[in-house]
Amino acid sequence: RLVHLDLKGAAPCAQYLEQVLPLLRALGATGLLLEYEDTFPYTGPLELLQAPHAYSPAELRALLSRARAQGLDVVPLLPFPLQFVLKHREFAHLREVKALPNALNPHKEESLALVKAMIDQVMALHQDLQWFHIGCDEVYYLGEGEESKHWLQQQGNTPEKLCLSHIKAVATCLASSYPMVTPIVWDDMLRGMSEETLAESGVPQLVQPMIWDYAADIDVEGKVQLLEKYRRCGFSKVWFASAFKGATGVNQALTLIGHHLRNQLQWLQVASRSPADVLEGIALTGWQRYDHFSVLCELLPVAIPSLAVCLQALKNGGYSEKVKENVEKLLGMSNLEIDTFMSTSLGTFPGSNILTLVTQVSFYLKSSVDELLERNRYVTGWFSPYHRKRKIIHPIIMHHFQPDAVSLLSKWNAVVQDLQAAMEQVFHRCAIEEWMEENVHPSLQKLQQVVDDLDEA
Repeated sequence: RLVHLDLKGAAPCAQYLEQVLPLLRALGATGLLLEYEDTFPYTGPLELLQAPHAYSPAELRALLSRARAQGLDVVPLLPFPLQFVLKHREFAHLREVKALPNALNPHKEESLALVKAMIDQVMALHQDLQWFHIGCDEVYYLGEGEESKHWLQQQGNTPEKLCLSHIKAVATCLASSYPMVTPIVWDDMLRGMSEETLAESGVPQLVQPMIWDYAADIDVEGKVQLLEKYRRCGFSKVWFASAFKGATGVNQALTLIGHHLRNQLQWLQVASRSPADVLEGIALTGWQRYDHFSVLCELLPVAIPSLAVCLQALKNGGYSEKVKENVEKLLGMSNLEIDTFMSTSLGTFPGSNILTLVTQVSFYLKSSVDELLERNRYVTGWFSPYHRKRKIIHPIIMHHFQPDAVSLLSKWNAVVQDLQAAMEQVFHRCAIEEWMEENVHPSLQKLQQVVDDLDEA
């Protein structure tokens, strides 16, 4: 049971992750799937890939050694097709399609040299690895570059074969230098391929596919058949991938636990109908962005109750009142709600204060500001944008709502200040800035503007 930490946005500081590891272990995790992206401390020509908040080699070594001490396997994930690399001008010449940082040009020798250099640097910081996830999902636009078009015109060449040869090249790159490590790939590019195409490619002997589906109502029968198809093609082991967050809305702020719990329960059904010797494990994904360029979805501390429920359900083979009580005990929560967003959400787990404050903001900030500005008749009738712009204000009217506006602003400023302070314990400044600009500023600035206009009037 691997917990996926997607570090391509709002990456928690290393100390916070270290605090969370014992909890993950207690909840039933047996490993971590670490998707570093731009938070890995690359060196040499790759140094420019590092974000300002990248972990230092010392921080990573300490985190990895803490994970080992907790008995957690670590599986690094390098997300080929590498959007976070191809967005840089210095690597733009390696794009499959010149204008798009979506896929690596598989025909250039330099592409493979880049892959090898990245794998080598990640491997150098990790010890005793059993698996290495090489991504290979959603490789859009592969086959649309000039060299690929030329390659596809040759007899017998197809987009499927191009994709498989790319996967094979990356997997071979890993296997040739690190024969003890097994590559894992996301399975979405393989699903629609025929058994014959897959079997002939040689890919099944090189990698383990990770079948992913984050829906609350997955097609159990279809997944069992897919697993059997992969087995017939020659894949010796497969993985499943569920989700505990980051899969129900691109800008989701709160996690709906019920959706993710149902997703795990469906995967348990698939597992119960799969041959025992073919299933290697399951990764509980926790996406932080839908891709490298999208906004942030639920922050990790906000989703810990969901992760806890999901891990415990998988560990115990289902969800019951006893499992719920156990989760509440481990999180220090007394009111775990599954099918609604938790309106009060105090707990004692690391970062629980962030969940409490984010819940407050998500539930009440926009609605309270809208209530004042759009449904208060004094504001809509006598303090409209037209009036404010021309400063045509009746003094008596202002007294009807100015105290409410000032008090609301001061209340929210205090909450936001607390949230800022709580987030500073866990996140880098740029993550806090982004979350605030997306989730707080639109409403707070509107309210501030009204108070400023009232003062001026």
